[in-house]
Amino acid sequence: MSETDTLFAALRQSADETIVDMFERMVRDAPDHALNKMNALEIATKEGLDEERVIATLLNAVGLGMFEMTWNVMCPSCAGVLSANKSLKTLNSAQYNCAFCAAGYETTLDNLVEVTFTVSPRVRKIAAHSPDELSAAEYYHQIFWSSAIDLPGDVEKLLGEVTLEMVDLPPGERAILSLQAPEGTLIVFDPVTHAAQFIEVKGEETGERQNLSVMFNKVQVPVDTVALRPGPLRLALENRTDGRVLPAVWVANAALDAILTRRKPVLTATRLLTNQTFRDIYRTDTLAIGQRLKILSLTFLFSDLRGSTELYERVGDLTAFDLVNEHFRLLQEIIASERGAVVKTIGDAVMATFETPDRAIAAAIRMREAMSDLGAERQHQSLSLKMGIHEGSCLAVTLNAQQDYFGQTVNIASRVQGLAASRSIVVTEQVVENAKARSLLETKGLKPTPRSVALSGIADKVSVYEIS
Repeated sequence: MSETDTLFAALRQSADETIVDMFERMVRDAPDHALNKMNALEIATKEGLDEERVIATLLNAVGLGMFEMTWNVMCPSCAGVLSANKSLKTLNSAQYNCAFCAAGYETTLDNLVEVTFTVSPRVRKIAAHSPDELSAAEYYHQIFWSSAIDLPGDVEKLLGEVTLEMVDLPPGERAILSLQAPEGTLIVFDPVTHAAQFIEVKGEETGERQNLSVMFNKVQVPVDTVALRPGPLRLALENRTDGRVLPAVWVANAALDAILTRRKPVLTATRLLTNQTFRDIYRTDTLAIGQRLKILSLTFLFSDLRGSTELYERVGDLTAFDLVNEHFRLLQEIIASERGAVVKTIGDAVMATFETPDRAIAAAIRMREAMSDLGAERQHQSLSLKMGIHEGSCLAVTLNAQQDYFGQTVNIASRVQGLAASRSIVVTEQVVENAKARSLLETKGLKPTPRSVALSGIADKVSVYEIS
C-alpha cells in the first residue's frame, strides 16, 4: 500500500467516506489547477455534497498532512490575493492595500479573508507547488487570484482581451516595450511584487514617442498616476528583485470589469471559525497572544440550564451529572448541524457562535425541543434552557490559551440570556431584523414579543424580543 493509500485510509476513520472517495478521485484524476486553492463551497455545490461535511473532511485531511490550508487576504474589488498566510497569526496588518485597485481595506475576517486548501506535495506534486515555473497567465490564475473569482476555462485567451503586453522578466533584467497607447486608463501591474503604475491616456493623439520607466522592488512605494497622450509609448521595465516578475499592461475597459465582477461564494475566515470541526482541531494556537482580528458580524448564543443546582440536590450527583453531560452532547450536536460552534462552556452554560442570526435561532428552537424530549425521556420535566441571542461586531482573540471573542456584542448576548425565563429565547432587535431570521420565525408560526430593557453596563435601553 502506498503512502497516499495509507493516508486516505486514515482519513476515512475521521471523515465521511463518500467525501473522502471524492477527494481521492480528485487527487488521482483532476487537473493540477483543481487541486490548488480549492474552494470548499464550490466543491460541495458541484458534487451535491453537504458543505459542512466537505469542510470537515478537508480540515481532517490538513491534520493528516494531505492538504495545506491557506488564509488568503483578498481584495474585495479585484479578488486578487494581497497576502497568503499559512496561519491566522501572520495577519498582523490593520489594513491591506491593493495596488491594482489603488485602494486600501481594513482587515476584517468577514469579507477580506478566505480559506483555501491545496494538495500537499507528499500526496501529489502539482504545478502550483513551483510558482516560478508557471506561465504568466497561469500565475494570475493559480497564484494571484483568489478562489472567489469565476474564471472561464481558457484563462490565457481571456487575459489576451484585456492586456496589451505581458512579460516574464528574470531577476536583474530589463525589458523595453514599444506600444501604441490607446485613449483611456492603462495599468502596468506585476502580480509578484503587487506593484502598479496607472497611466491616464487622454488628449490629442501624438506621433512623437513618449517614454516611461517602471521599476519593481520588494518594497511597494505609492506612485502618482502618469498622464500621457494617445500614441507611441516606449515602456522600460526593470526588475530589481531577486526573483522573476510578471508585469503586464492592462487596459481598464468593460472586458476587464467583466472578469473582475464574476464571483463565487468562498469559505470565509469568519465561517471557518464558527465551524465545530475547526474548533475541535484548532482549539488552541489559532491566534497569537495579544492578536486581535475584527469581525463585522457574528451571532452569539448563550444558553443556561435552568435549576441545575436544584437538580443535583433532587436526583443526586450521578444522575444529575449524566443528565448535564447528555444536555451538552445534544446542544453541541445541534449547534454543529446549524453551522455553529461551541466556543466554551461555563458551568452548565454554553457560549456558541454562528455566522448568521437565522442559524442561531434555528439552533435555539431545536435545543429547546431537545431539552423537552430529554426531560420526558428521563422523567425530569424541569429540564429547560434559558437562551439569549445577539448579533454584531467583535474581535477574535486568544483568552485562556483558547480562541475566543471579545467586545460589547459578546457582553450584550450574555446579558440578554440572563433575561430569559424558563424555556424562553430572548433575542435582540438586530437578530429579528435579519430577513432570514424573520422568515424562519414566520414559517414556524412564532411571533416575538417586544420589550425595552436596561442591561447592566449598557448606557442605552436595548430592544429585545421574547420567543416563547
